[in-house]
Amino acid sequence: MKRIAIIADFDITNETHLMTTQAIKHSCSFLNKNVDFDWVFTEDISQNLLNNYSGFLVGPGSPYKNMNNVLKTIRFARENSIPILGTCGGFQHMIIEFARNVLNINDADHEESNPDASSLFISKLACSLKGREMNISLKPESKVSAIYGSKSATENYYCNFGVNPAYISVLKSDILKITGSDAEGEVRIIEIPEHPFYLGTLYVPQSKSKPESPHPIITEFVKTVSEFQSENSKSHKTTRTHQRMGSVGIDRE
Repeated sequence: MKRIAIIADFDITNETHLMTTQAIKHSCSFLNKNVDFDWVFTEDISQNLLNNYSGFLVGPGSPYKNMNNVLKTIRFARENSIPILGTCGGFQHMIIEFARNVLNINDADHEESNPDASSLFISKLACSLKGREMNISLKPESKVSAIYGSKSATENYYCNFGVNPAYISVLKSDILKITGSDAEGEVRIIEIPEHPFYLGTLYVPQSKSKPESPHPIITEFVKTVSEFQSENSKSHKTTRTHQRMGSVGIDRE
């Protein structure tokens, strides 16, 4: 059975976490796909654990308890062409991972967790987006435009941080594409076209998923995971207690 790891420090009082669980269930039912998923606490991540999954959803809820493990998970998925979706905090950390490991800006950081860093690729928004619904323009011929079947979308936000405008020009590359923006041109969606599924959204698509109409991004992600073929895709039967494994290159706190 294919499995998705939801990377975040699950909190039953966090509505976006509950939405994430339900959204995956909605899409699995709609697709009639037998895809399972686990919430993986960021302190529990190890290389052995990552090898057991066919896809990663880096969820809302930052700051994460172990940011370095989140970044290493994103890098693992990016470099090994494993489907990955990041929403809200997940999107923000996809930006940081790319800046550090592709653009070689080693001090790229997040204002929420390291406000004194010299290269804040993710900074506090001048105007919080938390609780707001906004329109997004989608780049024609992008993966996300194809997923929506449209050149625009209206989505819900739960965040106070986003891409620092000072670094937008630095982020643009032949690899990473900015494929969604708001009316002010602020970055809201990123993707890597050559990757099977590498997509990040500052908004939380899970919030608009319904049993009768699952969100198209979540559905396309689940579909890609269900079809993913890799030697890393293995049956996974661990529990949270068993997930506390050591691994070279993964931080343990």
